[in-house]
Amino acid sequence: MLFLGPIYRIVVEHYAERINHFPLIELIFYSLDKTILYFILLAILRVLYLKFKRRPWRWGHELLLGLFTFYLLLLLALTVFRGIYFPWQIKIYWHRSPAVINWTVLTETLKLQYARSQLDFLYNFYGNILWFIPFGFLWPLLRVKHRPNLLLTLLAGALLSAVIETLQFFLATGVTDIDDLIFNTVGAVIGYCLYLIVIPRRIRRKKVTAA
Repeated sequence: MLFLGPIYRIVVEHYAERINHFPLIELIFYSLDKTILYFILLAILRVLYLKFKRRPWRWGHELLLGLFTFYLLLLLALTVFRGIYFPWQIKIYWHRSPAVINWTVLTETLKLQYARSQLDFLYNFYGNILWFIPFGFLWPLLRVKHRPNLLLTLLAGALLSAVIETLQFFLATGVTDIDDLIFNTVGAVIGYCLYLIVIPRRIRRKKVTAA
């Protein structure tokens, strides 16, 4: 780890044997560390781009864009690029059998519900929903040229989830499951509903008009 190594070593020393499912904690630390690295690189590129184009700084938009970028990087690090820190570590498994994909709705999720540990069920069900709520909330805020609507947000959330599931399949870094696609899309819809509730209508109209 480049950034969180000292903190992670302290956590390992004091809690590794006390916490069940410690690999999940390890995954979170490594994912955050990767996210920080690539966020810094993208932020530098963004600053250089704005200077080269001589575009004025809109601090509100840039902060929102930065938050959305950090969220996407962390999401991909947790779901797709597990065990992959640098691009040259990526290995594609072109010949994986589609038989490993779960196409039966809720079958695997219900199995997890009756497993010995409930953590896998909770993470698979609620985690897949919660992780896409920020997408449904933030993506409409960044769309300034067209009025955001539920259908487009739903489709965008489903598309992002489909990309993640496809990458998991070819990189062999996760289980490709139709349930994940469904739960992710539900999360995006919930996020959009929160956007409608939290962001006043006059501000939403102002964004569209200003665009």
